[in-house]
Amino acid sequence: MFSKFTSILQHAVEALAPSLPLQEDFVYHWKAITHYYIETSDDKAPVTDTNIPSHLEQMLDILTQEEGERESGETGPCMEYLLHHKILETLYTLGKADCPPGMKQQVLGFYTKLLGRIRQPLLPHINVHRPVQVRHVCVQVHHRCVFVQKLVRLCGEVLAAPTENEEIQFLCIVCAKLKQDPYLVNFFLENRNKAGALGAAGVEGGVGEGAESSDASVPDTGQKQGPGDAKAEPQNPAPPNNNHSYNLVNSLLNLTKSPDGRIVVKACEGLMLLVSLPEPAAAKCLTENTALCQLLTDRLTSFYQALPQAMDPLDIETVESVNWGLDAYNLKEDAAAFVGKRALISFLSWLDYCDQLIKEAQKTAGSVLARAVRDGFFVPVLEPQLMQTSEMGILTSTALLNRIIRQVTSEQLLQETMYFILGEEREAESVATISHIPLRHRLIEHCDHLSDEISIMTLRLFEQLLQKPCEHVVHNLVLRSLEERSYAENKAPEEREAVENGTLPEASPDHAKPDGKTEVHKIVNSFLCLVPDEAKSSYHVEGTGYDTYLRDAHRQFRDYCAVCVRWEWRGSPKPFEKCDPQTPFFEGHFLKVLFDRMGRILDQPYDVNLQVTSVLSKLALFPHPHLHEYLLDPYINLAPSCRSLFSVIVRVVGDLMLRIHRIPEFTPKLLIDHLTLLEGVIVLEEFCKELAAVAFVKFHASSSP
Repeated sequence: MFSKFTSILQHAVEALAPSLPLQEDFVYHWKAITHYYIETSDDKAPVTDTNIPSHLEQMLDILTQEEGERESGETGPCMEYLLHHKILETLYTLGKADCPPGMKQQVLGFYTKLLGRIRQPLLPHINVHRPVQVRHVCVQVHHRCVFVQKLVRLCGEVLAAPTENEEIQFLCIVCAKLKQDPYLVNFFLENRNKAGALGAAGVEGGVGEGAESSDASVPDTGQKQGPGDAKAEPQNPAPPNNNHSYNLVNSLLNLTKSPDGRIVVKACEGLMLLVSLPEPAAAKCLTENTALCQLLTDRLTSFYQALPQAMDPLDIETVESVNWGLDAYNLKEDAAAFVGKRALISFLSWLDYCDQLIKEAQKTAGSVLARAVRDGFFVPVLEPQLMQTSEMGILTSTALLNRIIRQVTSEQLLQETMYFILGEEREAESVATISHIPLRHRLIEHCDHLSDEISIMTLRLFEQLLQKPCEHVVHNLVLRSLEERSYAENKAPEEREAVENGTLPEASPDHAKPDGKTEVHKIVNSFLCLVPDEAKSSYHVEGTGYDTYLRDAHRQFRDYCAVCVRWEWRGSPKPFEKCDPQTPFFEGHFLKVLFDRMGRILDQPYDVNLQVTSVLSKLALFPHPHLHEYLLDPYINLAPSCRSLFSVIVRVVGDLMLRIHRIPEFTPKLLIDHLTLLEGVIVLEEFCKELAAVAFVKFHASSSP
């Protein structure tokens, strides 16, 4: 109470006293602070019981007023006094000693406000106000931002410290200043071995700290200290550079461990600002010499391992969209919804942060961070869950992977996710190589699992993959097997029979290719008429009209084209003369399983059939000529022992007719008594309509200018 009274009295005296020139007023307040330390013997009294906070605030006001009265960029006498008399360094010393108690908070608050209020680029001017002589060049460059670096090291030293709020505010304002002028980040890369060397500043882009580094207190960020700093991320293939430290990142990493969620969010925001800086040296130091990669993967792992072993896939799929840092929750409501909802939201929230961080990161840093997620989380944690034999475990882990794929939007993390699932191979598949990537092989096999639930969930996973803007997915799953067009024979059927019989057929005008308009109508009718009228269920069960499929196909194909245009796919099929005729055709593991499933459409559950046809229709929409030819051309001359989507459907229809003829006095109404068969016929009819619509839309899109 007494200190508050004296502070009020002091303000009253200052208000009534004649105003002094700004510099004299500034010096008065600084000397009042220094006199406190000279005259006071009781260093246990908290700083809030003194006039120090009031004097610091007055000094800030004076500096702000001075800058407002001067032209932009001009340094006034008060700022000159601040720099010349090393006031900031003195304040750092007092803050580090926390004398009187609470002084650290005051110092951090002072410099946070100073950086926030002063418009001129304060950081590069600290301690370089004196005329620079040639022999002092190295020394002056070396001392830039030393005070800021020292204050940065004070932040995050103690977990849950009373100064955490001031620490994070200070670090965030420094990050914001660096975002405005990214080159300044080079002064925060501290060279341990080349202290004071000008060459280190020029070549490495970092600034050594000289004698200051000897007492540097590196915060505990979870990575190895000293020479082993760069080994914190063993998954990084690049050789580490142990000569630099990035204490600004280290302090933020420490504050991400705070029990206060608001501090954690602020620290993560600061890290996001730093990874986005375009300076290559900073990006390299951040990924090699800090524990940022470890933070991302460790948190993903801990959140994932906190999830229940078994969860309803529907809960995983339908939980609300999660935006990192914005998820408000109520424990009672979450528990009432389903067990594990809070843990799931926490996992998805951190995944969203990783995704956004990598999206915003400098290009090389983003690549390293994405690879770290793959090597530190996907491979050691998620893959064993997907490879297990427990049906409930497979179902839960597949649903979670599906949700991960759906949520990832950054190009680099998406690519690493695809490589994790499918591998990086791009050469043609063979029967002997389908198991080279165990996870890919297992997931494709799960599309034809004994458990219908696992089959449906895995098919949804691949459908989600096909909707991501990643060319590698389509190429790896399908296109690499169609590259040489060895599924097609470069002969008309009559020619093939004649060659086999040793005779050459005469040229016939009937072999000429019809005009495009006739061709597309022939193709459409081929699909629409595949199911004979006597077997069609649409007379008794309401189906979707062909016009509806046309509208949907037009919209979906337009969306697919917008994504695929940057992949620079060929516009027409590869000429046969440029294909390798000796390449044996293998449709690929993925298409093999889909075609096998399609061939059993009359005997499978309705939901399985819907999912199989949904994946095939997604493949048919891609604007690649080989995919179009193989999936949508009924008149393709298939090579011996090869099958296409149309030929698979023809066999299904043949099987359907055989079954119908076994039913005495068959009428379409009797299908109602054979529910599985009826459902299979319904899906088959609708799928043929959908394929016809896709073929029609793709033809008109290719023929329009």
